Amino acid sequence: MSSRSLVLGFGAAALLALAAFGGQRLLNRQPAPSSAPPGTVKRPAMPEAVAALGRLDPRGEIRSLAAPITGIGGSPRITRLLVQEGDRVAPGQLLSVFDTAEPLQAQRRLVEARITNLRSRLAVQNRDIARYRSLSRSGAIPSGELDTRETDLLELNGQLQEALAERDRIDADLKLTELRAPIGGTVLRLHARVGERPGDDGVLELGASDRMEALIEVYESDIDRVSLGQTVTMTSENGGFEGTLSGRVLRISPQVRQRKVLETDPTGDVDARIVEVRVGLEPADAARVRQRTGLKVIARFTP
Repeated sequence: MSSRSLVLGFGAAALLALAAFGGQRLLNRQPAPSSAPPGTVKRPAMPEAVAALGRLDPRGEIRSLAAPITGIGGSPRITRLLVQEGDRVAPGQLLSVFDTAEPLQAQRRLVEARITNLRSRLAVQNRDIARYRSLSRSGAIPSGELDTRETDLLELNGQLQEALAERDRIDADLKLTELRAPIGGTVLRLHARVGERPGDDGVLELGASDRMEALIEVYESDIDRVSLGQTVTMTSENGGFEGTLSGRVLRISPQVRQRKVLETDPTGDVDARIVEVRVGLEPADAARVRQRTGLKVIARFTP
């Protein structure tokens, strides 16, 4: 066989090999056959539920109750504290008493004794004047003696009115020696104890917790999957209650704010952008955790 015939033979073999390789690549690029029956429409994947952290909050307002300011500009010392954290209180209920009460109560007792004495003297003076008027009309005594006793009666009446006004002033001051609940609710936190002078935080925090809510912090990247009325289930982050709580989204804050992410970065150097979402608890669940204000929860928003 000539050399030209060998070259031609090798060239034909190479072309056949390339053709076979190319055909195999085309076959590999074909899409894999679908296992779904013909005519089946492929549904999009369901969105994942949003999970976020939050805490339980009273639905109503939270009030910080301070001690009255004394005449020298400081806070009085607590002598009696009648509630504990978690106690339910009614409007007007006495919560604490301060050391300014004792001297005022002593003053009131003195004024009350003076009032009693003046009323007794007035009763006697009125009887004497009635008798002297009868004697004066009959000419048995000079009219001047009657005038003197009537003048004394006016002075006693004036002293009685002054004592009554002094008692009213003391009663007004005594109201400032007590701390009473301005609203019905739950004692959320005590900032001062018996024997202490309350500081800037006041005596205690009172929350109107007849209805409970949850304040959930949702990451900005997830807030587009949260909507008003959406169902939310919550579990306790640290075992503060058993089972789950149910609720619905009541309000989504229009403001995005930043906070430090301590859960993932103990140094607190990482900022997260979050949106606050208010979730109203179902009445039965709210009653279960009415005294669990501030408890941390894990919330899951149903897609």
